[in-house]
Amino acid sequence: MTVHTTPNTKYTKGVRWLAELYEKKQVSRLTAQTLNKAVEYEVSQSKSQLTEIEKVLTDYEKQFNLSTAEFLKRYQAGQTDDSAESVEWASLAKMAESIRQRLALFSETAE
Repeated sequence: MTVHTTPNTKYTKGVRWLAELYEKKQVSRLTAQTLNKAVEYEVSQSKSQLTEIEKVLTDYEKQFNLSTAEFLKRYQAGQTDDSAESVEWASLAKMAESIRQRLALFSETAE
């Protein structure tokens, strides 16, 4: 059995099929437990990543006495330099937003 460490689009249909069966409560107990653990793991990893990124964003905000939101406005308007710090700050801010959206999507579907 091959274990893929990155998403494989070949299995997209299978995942959808499992989701349908799961929603209809037609999966085995082991499969349900496995799916639950997979979701819990993804949520936990996302929260952990977000916490780490937010620590770095806070450091940048303190260092430059500027909120990330204000920095991003300036960055997107071309009002900042092209230093490695600016690029990293912008990239991390975008990553954090992406993770927040992912967690919000999970929260919406979990209700």
